Formats: sequence, C-alpha cells, structure tokens
Amino acid sequence: MTISSPGKKNHRLSHRDQLASVNMASTVIRGLSSLAKNASKSVLPRVAGARFCSTEQTLHPTIRPVNAVERTTLTEYGQYIAECMPKYVQKVQITAGNELEVLIAPEGVIPVLTFLKDHTNGQYTCLTDLCGVDMPSRAFRFEVCVYNLLSVRFNSRIRVKTYTDELTPVDSACEVYAGANWYEREVWDMYGVFFANHPDLRRILTDYGFEGHPFRKDFPLSGYVEVRYDDEAKRVVVEPLELAQEFRKFDLNAPWEQFPKFRDHVPAEDIPIKEEKE
Repeated sequence: MTISSPGKKNHRLSHRDQLASVNMASTVIRGLSSLAKNASKSVLPRVAGARFCSTEQTLHPTIRPVNAVERTTLTEYGQYIAECMPKYVQKVQITAGNELEVLIAPEGVIPVLTFLKDHTNGQYTCLTDLCGVDMPSRAFRFEVCVYNLLSVRFNSRIRVKTYTDELTPVDSACEVYAGANWYEREVWDMYGVFFANHPDLRRILTDYGFEGHPFRKDFPLSGYVEVRYDDEAKRVVVEPLELAQEFRKFDLNAPWEQFPKFRDHVPAEDIPIKEEKE
C-alpha cells in the first residue's frame, strides 16, 4: 500500500500497519451493518405500524354513549325552567351531545339569563361563548345570541337561543354577564345584530369605515372595496373593487356533511312542556 502526501516523498506502509488498517475498516463496516440491521428490525416496523394504526383509528365513527340518568336529569331540569318562565320559554330540547337547549323569545333574554345565573338550582355564573347564525330563508333570519353557559357548581352546561331580524334589537346581556361585552360587539360587527343598552357597541374585528357585515350570507365574497399598500403614497389606500360578484345559491344543506356513510344525523329530542290550565 502506497500513500502520497503533497510536498513529501511517497513511502510504503509495513505489513503490520496494512493489517491494522484492514481490521479497522472491517470493524467499522460490521458495526454499521449491524446498526442498520437492528434499525430495520425494530424502528422501521414500529413506525410503519404506528402510521397504519393511527390512520385506521381515524376511520372509526365518534360514538357518544347515551347516559340515561343524565338525560333524565336534563329533561326534568328543562321542564322545571319551562314551568318557572312559561312567558319566555318556547321550546326545550336535548341535543345529541347530551346538552340542554332552551329557545326563548327575544324579550326574555334578561329574565331568563338572570334566572339561570342567580337561581340556586342553576348557578350558571360563567358565559363561555356567545355567537350568531344567519338563516336567510327564515322570517327571523338571525338565530342570534346563542348563549353558552357553564355552571361550575354543578358541572353543567346549557345553551340559550333566541331570534331576531335585521331591524329588531336584542337586549344586551352585559348587565347580567360582564363578559358579554366583546362577544356582542363581535356579533354586531359580523352579523349586524343591534344590542340595546350596550355600553360600547362598535366594531371590534373589521377596520374603520368598513361597509357591511361579513358573516351574512348575502355579503359578497369579494367584498365592496380593495385595501392595499401604495408604495408611492407610502400608506394604505382603499379603492373600488373591480371584480364582479358571481351568482350565489343559498343552500343550507352542505353536501360534504353526508360522508362518511356511518355519520347519521341524530335529531334533538324535544322535551314536552306542560301547558298551564286556565
């Protein structure tokens, strides 16, 4: 074996050095081959199996077992609410996720929320969310003020719904739940639902001078104006939109919700409300 070094004369290794180099190279090769063999037997199959198992688990349907005791308790409490406030409660039902829903008249927002918060059998002291839904095909297009309440004392949740149109205001819930302030501002900004007696009802998500309410079904997808930064003016400019609005069909049935086939829609269970005898 001959080794060349720049600037030096060639020199020949001894027989002992050649054997040592060969043994070292063979040892390194055997170590690498054993490492690759162990990795192929242990690591790679586990990774492949884990990927296969995780993919298989996502294909199973979400099964929510029905708790008969819980549904019985919710049914009794829903009937109790309807009996205490028959003037405002119009419908009580239990959804597929074992959650109680109460549909009330728009003028009953403050009385019903106050009852649920302060009554000793409720104590729904936490307002976790408030949102709205736009249904243009309905006479009262906004299923608004979907109040999601939480009772920490009883570990229970309840959903209160009401309805309105473009012109009829809804009483603000800020006097009952202080946390409803920004929620109602968001509903006003996105849907245009006016909340009476709100301390500071103004837009919260869109820019100053924004026209329209983006979450309405009739709001154009392209908007009304174009906002961009002008390099020459060194500022943000607002220009008229040059894109044409395409025709939109308001179909509330989403086709992708029909898949997979095992996903069956479970309707909400209505709770019978006792009528008062005259």
